Amino acid sequence: MGRVLTQAEGVATMGITEDKEFELTDKDFKYIQWYMHKSVGIFLSDRKRTMVYGRLSRQMRAQGVRRFTDYKEIIENSEAERINFINSLTTNKTEFFREMHHFEFLEGTALDQWKHQGNSSINIWSAGCSTGQEPYSIVSSLFISGAFEAFDTVNIFASDLDTSVLDHAKAGIYDEEAIETIPEQYLKSCFVKGRGQHKGKIKIKKGLQQQIIFNQLNLFDEWPKMPEYDLISCRNVMIYFDRETQIALLKRFHQALKPNGILFIGHSESAGPCSDIFHHLGHTIYVKQ
Repeated sequence: MGRVLTQAEGVATMGITEDKEFELTDKDFKYIQWYMHKSVGIFLSDRKRTMVYGRLSRQMRAQGVRRFTDYKEIIENSEAERINFINSLTTNKTEFFREMHHFEFLEGTALDQWKHQGNSSINIWSAGCSTGQEPYSIVSSLFISGAFEAFDTVNIFASDLDTSVLDHAKAGIYDEEAIETIPEQYLKSCFVKGRGQHKGKIKIKKGLQQQIIFNQLNLFDEWPKMPEYDLISCRNVMIYFDRETQIALLKRFHQALKPNGILFIGHSESAGPCSDIFHHLGHTIYVKQ
């Protein structure tokens, strides 16, 4: 992975050289920036150019092309490859019980609030669920804290743009190293170790896995008909969007939440631009106003 910039008539290009396979010109990169922002809301800064080159190299190699202009023609005519293109440029870093304060809030303050309100059911959405660690952490928290006994129904929805990570999430099987991020009380109650072909791996218990509905969703498309949510968790997703796109998404989340509904976002994110519609409780926890 790498890039070579040359100057030709005042235009910098990433060209094919003796040690570089593919051509990605300035014009190509601008198109990629435009396309990702238009279609999925992700803003790729100029600093991401080397990353883009490296990830698209694998896709272009698999398609047998050396110029992005040729690859562009493929993605414009193939829905499957268009999905592969978007997937390749989507970052999916996650782990179990990341930002533990959110799960502590869920098990304590949030559940107490929903019981006090007399909820018979709760609806939770993990928006940008990646390979599934977040929704499985949520269902584990709910199980440990007795939510399945306290409410008639518990609905957990999980979505992601990337179809490949969704397949991983639906399977719910993880390398044993994931154990390091799962506190003991959840590990014992909610997970099982693999046997046979899955030896050396762990899996969420089947009964808990069945509580989650996974679906592919582009947050910037029209959303399917949804219930009003008690909690939406969209963590470390908005960091890839520009300010205007963040505000638009926050307003849509606001509309999707019940009165006093809760929003979790990532530690590097803020709902500050929408402080008139969300009240900040601290620790990237917000309540619909």
